[in-house]
Amino acid sequence: MADNYFTHPLALCESNSIGEGTRIWAFAHVLPGARVGRNCNICDHVFIENDVSIGDDVTIKCGVQVWDGVSIGNRAFIGPNVTFTNDRFPRSKQYPERFLATVVEEGASIGANATILPGVRVGRDAMVGAGAVVTKDVPPNATVVGNPAKPIYSDLAETLIEKQSALGSGASIRPDGDSSSAGSMVRLPYASHHLQILRRLPKHAEAGYAELRSGQMFIVAKGAVSIELDDGKEQTEVVLSETSSVQQIPPKTWMQLRASTAEIVLIVARSHPYDEGELILTREEFLRQIALT
Repeated sequence: MADNYFTHPLALCESNSIGEGTRIWAFAHVLPGARVGRNCNICDHVFIENDVSIGDDVTIKCGVQVWDGVSIGNRAFIGPNVTFTNDRFPRSKQYPERFLATVVEEGASIGANATILPGVRVGRDAMVGAGAVVTKDVPPNATVVGNPAKPIYSDLAETLIEKQSALGSGASIRPDGDSSSAGSMVRLPYASHHLQILRRLPKHAEAGYAELRSGQMFIVAKGAVSIELDDGKEQTEVVLSETSSVQQIPPKTWMQLRASTAEIVLIVARSHPYDEGELILTREEFLRQIALT
């Protein structure tokens, strides 16, 4: 890494692995084994231990301790006095053979005074509310609050979840969350096992992906989204908007999504629980999976 970064005279930076443009402010302490990326902002009174990896464009606000085993992805935001942990059963002078890995993925934000238990993964672009205690993995794009931290949804999402819980497979919903017998109702062909509200598209959706076993129902409640679809035989493109808002996607369908407006609200209802291991992220793997069926 480059050596053209800023260290405040009252900071102690013992690492030689600091990226270009990073700023380390007063009373921060970075141990020799730590790796910090480019254009990061390490604020006052931050402590960074040895077995720590921090990506590019990361902000770590005042009073944060980043212990061995923590990895922080590009563009993540760590709020004031966030507490990371790395030992589930801490005892004085007793250390585990290896500290548990805690991962904050790219673009995630953790609010002030939140506590992150060891071995937890905070997903890409997820949001952890101030003061939350995160005891288990946070899905990508989710917002979690409370102790223990649990996902929260917009009023629209809560309405959809309640309807699905009450009516199960074949439940009818409207994109605006109202109940009615009108023709604008959306009939889900399955009981949704995972409901996601997206206000911006994740990178894998823009680059292209497929779900291995989960069907998906896309419902646009605001703005417009274009989707390129490929089932291995035929390629089509659809545009979803508030006036033509619903598209059902079978599993093993290659998709590329693009936001057509500055603001979107896209609801994704899945027929199976969300599992990153079930995502197909390359076209080569998609074609291989198609050939097996």
